Amino acid sequence: MGSGKGEEVTTASIPPSPVDDNKNPNGLIRTNAELEKRVMRKIDFWLVAFYSIVYIFRVIDSNNYSNAAIINLEAGTGIKKELGFNSSEWAWTQSIFSYSYLLFEPTNTILLKGIKPSRWMFILILSWGVCACSAGAAQDFPGMMCVRFAIGIAEAGFYPSVLYHMAFWYKPSELRWRIALFYSLGQVSGALSGLLAYAISFMDGAGGLSGWRWLFILEGLPAILLSVVALFGLPDYPETAKMLTEEERTFLKGRLSASAPKGEDKSWDWGDIAMLLRSPTLYTFTVYWIGHGIGGFGVNYALPTVIYELGFTDTALSQLMNIPPYVACFFFLNALGYLLHKGWIRPWTTAVAIESTIIICYIILITVPNSTVKYIALIVATACAGSAYPVIWPERIRALDGTVAAGIGIGLTNAMAQFSGIAGPHVYSTVFGPTYRVSYIICLCFLCAAISGILASWWFVWRKDQRDEIRGRIGQEA
Repeated sequence: MGSGKGEEVTTASIPPSPVDDNKNPNGLIRTNAELEKRVMRKIDFWLVAFYSIVYIFRVIDSNNYSNAAIINLEAGTGIKKELGFNSSEWAWTQSIFSYSYLLFEPTNTILLKGIKPSRWMFILILSWGVCACSAGAAQDFPGMMCVRFAIGIAEAGFYPSVLYHMAFWYKPSELRWRIALFYSLGQVSGALSGLLAYAISFMDGAGGLSGWRWLFILEGLPAILLSVVALFGLPDYPETAKMLTEEERTFLKGRLSASAPKGEDKSWDWGDIAMLLRSPTLYTFTVYWIGHGIGGFGVNYALPTVIYELGFTDTALSQLMNIPPYVACFFFLNALGYLLHKGWIRPWTTAVAIESTIIICYIILITVPNSTVKYIALIVATACAGSAYPVIWPERIRALDGTVAAGIGIGLTNAMAQFSGIAGPHVYSTVFGPTYRVSYIICLCFLCAAISGILASWWFVWRKDQRDEIRGRIGQEA
């Protein structure tokens, strides 16, 4: 179900290249398969590999604020003490980041209709790198609020723009494991962020700067360097990619569906917008994205503190204990991506199973007092939470028709996940610690809403598939 009928093109249906032997069908198929393999390898290198590297540092820049909460806490040089934050102010400096995401993410993606992806990515990556470094210079609550809001503006367009850019190059069925790989490497960066925070904590006082200031400065620098690579190396569209030959460009254009976004399409189609707003999937996916964002992802915004308050060890080693949840997410998500790519599991049933598993983990966190059991439940919950969106993203993209609708729909849908950043720091406020039972109960309610949203989306997409299949049959008969 939801396999995207009509989207696949067999190698036998691909036009022969000039070097094909038309008298040898087996040779034709073999030549086309080799061409496809060569072309996809080039695309994967730039779109999947490069974007994954950038995403690692994007997530590090996002996670370092949670890590900063406990860095050098015992030494008296922690960020909250130095800047005089109370629990409410700290929660606001965390959530303001997501407000800017929510405001600017839906519109950021559609700017790719007028700005080439390479130039747009240069602007985004350079901006967040500079802003991330600037967080190390904040002196008070208003200053940190401003810089966090600016980081959110800069980062808001990246993730949906990556998905939108990939839609120009890949069929929806090909996006499943690629999005899983891309996203899973971002989860590994959550582990890397904790490891870097542990190492940087020993720089406390170096050059007269506190450890948390070094954390922001050092973790923002790689983005500035990567922005230059994006400007000069990132391919924009299949029809203009310099890394491809003319034969390869023709091949790529012929294998994508008619509804896929196109680089030469710079028009603004209000009909696409009206169709998007009338689509019930816009609202059902919104329910799912918000429900999972708060219910599943919310704990990520306070994970270092939640783990620290389990009482295992000091803050430095607590940073290291943040690594296993994200490593588990990396392996789990890649396993899911492989199984989805092979067709052994379905995106919709997998998404429901993920939400159900998180619910079970939260029930354990509420009812079981043992700290070790709680830590294991946090690992499983975090691994599942980080895997839910990538599993269902190809189905969300497939439900969007037209270049304008795809751009706005992807940005708007992903913006809904930012409610996790708005509500998460408040839901997991330290006033609910150290047990966070109230936090977990709140999240359980949102997870139930998420399951309702995914089931409704499943039904509406299934209906759309049925209508498209009937129209296809009528078209063939005519």
